[in-house]
Amino acid sequence: MFCAMIDQIIEYNKTFVAEKGYEKYLTDKYPSKKLAVLSCMDTRLTELLPAALGLRNGDAKIIKNAGGLVISPFDSAMRSLIVAIYELGVEEIMVVAHSNCGACHMSYDHFHHEMVARGVTDETLDTIRKCGIDLNTWLEGFKDTTTSVRRTVETISTHPLVPRDIVVRGFIIDSETGELTEVL
Repeated sequence: MFCAMIDQIIEYNKTFVAEKGYEKYLTDKYPSKKLAVLSCMDTRLTELLPAALGLRNGDAKIIKNAGGLVISPFDSAMRSLIVAIYELGVEEIMVVAHSNCGACHMSYDHFHHEMVARGVTDETLDTIRKCGIDLNTWLEGFKDTTTSVRRTVETISTHPLVPRDIVVRGFIIDSETGELTEVL
């Protein structure tokens, strides 16, 4: 299988390593600001988010997923935050959603049609449901960004494995300007 973009990236990487481009990024695994940021995987935030927050490589653990959500108390985002607290010394957590998020108004119905069009069978989807996965919930987005941030902050701050001295605050970042607005 030919992967034009991945092959280009591999070639770039060879040059990057040979020219020691990595040296300016050297740090250790511990976030120097004792901060974790849970945010969306939106491409507009790749460089904007750390720049708008004044974060440099090594300052914070940045955890990204579709929507910047904790969708259940034991999902991978929550697991990453627990590891960040107990293994990496994180003391503060920022939940940072953003304006014009694609996860807003996302629905399983849309995904279902796209999956079927790309070859996923209804039989496969039924098998997944029989395993206890509610695809409607799992692939559902949110209707209101502010409410979503509040819910995620609440899920993290009341989690039975999160110590009560961990600070958890929620924000919405403007995906064009980088302006932060705190969600109270």
